[in-house]
Amino acid sequence: MTFQRIDHIGIIVKDLPAATAFFLDFGFEVLGEAKMQGDLLEKLLGLEGVQTEFVMIALPGGGARLELIKFLAPPDEIGIQQLPVHAPGIRHIAFAVEDLEAIVARLKAKGMEVFSEILNYENVYKLCYCRGPEGIILDLAEEIK
Repeated sequence: MTFQRIDHIGIIVKDLPAATAFFLDFGFEVLGEAKMQGDLLEKLLGLEGVQTEFVMIALPGGGARLELIKFLAPPDEIGIQQLPVHAPGIRHIAFAVEDLEAIVARLKAKGMEVFSEILNYENVYKLCYCRGPEGIILDLAEEIK
C-alpha cells in the first residue's frame, strides 16, 4: 500500500466567487463546479443536513489542484479567522512562481497583506509570505537561477 500523490487541497471559504476570482487572476483554471448534499455527503463528513457548493481549480499543465468549498448548511458558527502563521494546523500553501516581484506588486495593489518584503534565501530562492482571501496564507518562492 502506497500513497500516490496529493490529489488536491480543500479550502473552506465564505465568499466562493471572490476566492475563485483571486486564484483565476493568478493563472489557475476552473476544472469543474458543483453543488452537493444528501446522504452520502452527510455520512462522509459526519454532518447532518450538509449542503455545499465548490469549485475545483488547477494550475495549467497538471499542476496543483485546489477545491474551494462553501458550506451552505449547516451554518458556520466560527467565521473567518486570521490565525498567525505559527498557529498549529495546516497554515500555508507554497507555490513556486516566476516573477515574484510582479506577483507581490499585484497582491499589494489588491490590498492583500504581505508579511515581508521579498527576501533572499541563501541565493537559492526569493521568498515572500502573504495573506490571500479569507486568511489563506500563501508562501511564494522563486528559484534564483
